[in-house]
Amino acid sequence: MENYSDVSLLNTDLLELPEVSTSALKSNAILMDSLFDQWLSLPESNRLVISLLNEAKSMTTDPLTSKGLPPLSPKCTPVPAPATSSNRTASPRTVEPIRQFYFEHGRPAPQEMIEECRFKIYELFNDHAEEGERMHVNEFKIVTKEVCELPSFFSTVLFKNIKNENQDYVTKEAFYDYWIEGNLLNTDQATKIFTVLKKPDVNYLTHDDFKPVLYELLETHPGLEFLKSTPDFQERYVETVIYKIFFYMNRMENGRITLRELKRNGGTLMEAMEQVDDEDDINRVWNFFSYEQFYTIYCQFWELDSNNDFLIEKESLIRYGNHALTYRIVDRIYSEIPRKFTSKVEGKMGYEDFVYFITAEEDKLAEPSLEYWLRCIDLYGDKILTWQELQFFYEEQLHRMECLGLEPIYFEDILCMMFDMINPKDEGFITVRDLKGSKRSGHFFNTLFNLTKFLKVKVF
Repeated sequence: MENYSDVSLLNTDLLELPEVSTSALKSNAILMDSLFDQWLSLPESNRLVISLLNEAKSMTTDPLTSKGLPPLSPKCTPVPAPATSSNRTASPRTVEPIRQFYFEHGRPAPQEMIEECRFKIYELFNDHAEEGERMHVNEFKIVTKEVCELPSFFSTVLFKNIKNENQDYVTKEAFYDYWIEGNLLNTDQATKIFTVLKKPDVNYLTHDDFKPVLYELLETHPGLEFLKSTPDFQERYVETVIYKIFFYMNRMENGRITLRELKRNGGTLMEAMEQVDDEDDINRVWNFFSYEQFYTIYCQFWELDSNNDFLIEKESLIRYGNHALTYRIVDRIYSEIPRKFTSKVEGKMGYEDFVYFITAEEDKLAEPSLEYWLRCIDLYGDKILTWQELQFFYEEQLHRMECLGLEPIYFEDILCMMFDMINPKDEGFITVRDLKGSKRSGHFFNTLFNLTKFLKVKVF
């Protein structure tokens, strides 16, 4: 076959060779190579070959690797590449406003609740106020109970908070502003009580903040009517209730109850306030308000106050409960370890101090009581009780049993019993958490320093 060196003279139609059979081409390899060389020399063939080579290269490249991503496992199915700006239509993004989630004065009441409250206020003012639009203090109690859902003996304090200084009445508009605009309609009971009682410029409650509502309770409650002729005992009753409230509520022991403390510790107090408002017999309300409870506390203080100076000396407290307490525990109390005295007289306990002491003594399972007595027993001040500290206080109990001719219970036996009662997390010492987790913590302390109560319980 003739070899053509000039490509321009080559007839491209001849390269298709329709008349040449496949077997003839396979038998003549030289002819096939010559024809292939001529085909490659054509411009159209050159472009076709380059296109096929580029396509082959693109197929051998991992699309994920080319984008800077790790290669797929051989068994994985490639994930389609995300749509880009070149193959998708951009849609406008709708930005939703962030809903308000913090409200400085609490979440506002729903509009439906506000309208119901407005209607109830309108009805009460029209039905119970002589002047329709105005209410005087003697008419305001029904609003305090039915709208504010507060004890009735809060009515005078609430009334004074709302009324103008130069007026002796409250208008509907003034009540709207205070209760609804002040966002008290939708708040919890603790916040309502706290807001009504506290002074406007502070965020805590003091002893004085409770006095107006307690004096109104004395004036209005049928179970306390007999005290109206004895103002001194009225004052002592109010003081006793306040001291007990602060004993249970004010864990910081700084004379200031915060809203957080009231919410956390005030459940029993709020229940008692509700109960005392509905119960004619005040002695049925054992927590805080019972007159019999006040009478017992005051009489015991009066019996121990040998000098009639409204103060109790250490030697006098020894006589408490028919000499129930040990000298060592009384020494710790008068060293002001569990609580600093408020009497301001060195070595003497005042009435407030005595209320704290007797409440801790008679209600040992309460958390403030457990903390009070733990501080007494904690000789090393490390907030844990070891067997050495327990032995120090029990030694006097053992000596007293021997003096009374009782069969002694030795410390080795009593120590095992006390640890079994508390079941501490760590076998080497007892913490306040351990004491709070046991229902027998009261007997645990009685074992150490109150012989009368200790002997009332069968140990073995």
